[in-house]
Amino acid sequence: MKINLKKSGLLVAAGLFASASFAQNAKVGSIEGTTPLGPSTQYRTWSIGVGAGVLNQTNIFGFNRKDYNDLDHNVGYSAYIKKQISPSFGFKASYLGGKVGGAYDDGSQSFETKTPWSAALSGEWTMANTNWRFFNSFIKPYVSLGIGVLNSEATVTMGSTSTTYDSQSKLFVPADFGLKFAIAKGINLDLGYQLNWANQKFDGSNPAVDPKPTFKNDLFSYAHAGLEIALGDGSKPTLNNSNPVATLVNDYTAKYDDLKAQRDALDAANKALQSKVESLNADLQDDDGDGVANKFDKCPGTPSGVQVDGAGCPILVKNETKIVEKVITETDRRTVDEAIKNLEFETGKSVIRSTSYNSLDRVAALLIEKDFSLKLAGHTDNTGSLQLNLRLSKERAESVKAYLVSKGANPSRIEATGYGPNQPIASNKTAEGRQQNRRVEFTIY
Repeated sequence: MKINLKKSGLLVAAGLFASASFAQNAKVGSIEGTTPLGPSTQYRTWSIGVGAGVLNQTNIFGFNRKDYNDLDHNVGYSAYIKKQISPSFGFKASYLGGKVGGAYDDGSQSFETKTPWSAALSGEWTMANTNWRFFNSFIKPYVSLGIGVLNSEATVTMGSTSTTYDSQSKLFVPADFGLKFAIAKGINLDLGYQLNWANQKFDGSNPAVDPKPTFKNDLFSYAHAGLEIALGDGSKPTLNNSNPVATLVNDYTAKYDDLKAQRDALDAANKALQSKVESLNADLQDDDGDGVANKFDKCPGTPSGVQVDGAGCPILVKNETKIVEKVITETDRRTVDEAIKNLEFETGKSVIRSTSYNSLDRVAALLIEKDFSLKLAGHTDNTGSLQLNLRLSKERAESVKAYLVSKGANPSRIEATGYGPNQPIASNKTAEGRQQNRRVEFTIY
């Protein structure tokens, strides 16, 4: 197989690097489960690679050329295992095999060198992972440099005579560069070009006796394509496809967006609560001064001094005089105490539970019969804001007053006041104490 590898190689390299200038993807791959400055255990750090390509004794740069200008282009094959140390740097142990051949232009001499095996340790730098703009670039340029041992066996043919030299294992220096394409999660297509500096007898020549070779070391190239596959848990992203700066920016942006969403939700809830408080404050006002709050007043605008029922509507009173001796007996006190003990409201509301009606009915009958006056004082514990507790205590006292008036009690003889948490009778530090502080006190006189 004879081709002009220099010209074709330059064209391929130019095309690949031109593609890299625009074929970047901001979020190819996955960063799930990773955190900024997190440990490497969040990633897959091991990978393997296999490849195949063309081996020959020329290179696309045109330097260190031998006098073997009529070159053979033979199949080479390679494999490696890599440990990623950081997003942009890792170590790989690699293998390269195949053969290299060529001849002088005048046909007087040819050679073929077999490379049964080689082993090298290289450091690889992935340049795309230093770009803060991308989590995982679709195209990732890389370079690597290493040192290893190459086993070779050269056969030199001069005319009809062939001489095979003893195999030798010598140090060599591989330098690789190319592009990796992220074709799937954890899988990269690897297109690369490798230069290998070998010992001076790699092609069977001997500078001491052969006047044509003029270089101390032989250079051969390996243009290759292959796959790099990440090892480990497939749910984790690969470290060699990660960008720590972009991960940090993404984490900050996500947290900022979350906090902003929470703030907006709180602002909306606060506006809704403020509107409700203003509405409730308006309902608790008594514009006509009849002793019934606007919320419960079904007959607004009642003239001052007119006796009204629990709904705030005028009631007819017969012109009769009834003398009642205002003496508070023990039975009266027990009736009031029982009403206090049985008084229950819906949780967090001023709605009286039906289980309290019977004892409140008896208090209403007592007020009507003996024309007693009654003071209702609502109290709460210190849980929640002061404004809400004052409102709730006032509403509950007003609810009791409205119920008693609806049963015929005189609203002008009932006073409803809310004190909130300001007059505790027990400690608010315990559940039992807070229960005692949530109360409505009845005082008859």
